Amino acid sequence: MPMRGSCHCGRIAYSLDAEPIEAIECNCSICRRRGSVLAAFTPDKFHLDTSRDDIAVYTFGRHVIRHQFCKTCGCAPFAEGTGPDGRAMVVINLRCAEGIDLGTIRITPFDGASL
Repeated sequence: MPMRGSCHCGRIAYSLDAEPIEAIECNCSICRRRGSVLAAFTPDKFHLDTSRDDIAVYTFGRHVIRHQFCKTCGCAPFAEGTGPDGRAMVVINLRCAEGIDLGTIRITPFDGASL
């Protein structure tokens, strides 16, 4: 069953052909400030249901992750980039996903601040 998510105003919406069972809580400078809980998937599982015209992109550090956020409401429902293994990935912010009970997801701290 596809999972759905969006930014606050709905201008960015996606569906995902997978269900998260684990996630990370990163302490890097941007994730810590946003309070993100992140689950990674292969790009073939991710489907953007809205136009990219409403998306702004922010990169920093090594520029391997393109943090996507809504130009209108500022929410960041997903990011695209390259994982440590060099493969493409899409990272979903589970706080922007519909119907996710974070209490059922195994959440592991990740020390992104040290990278």
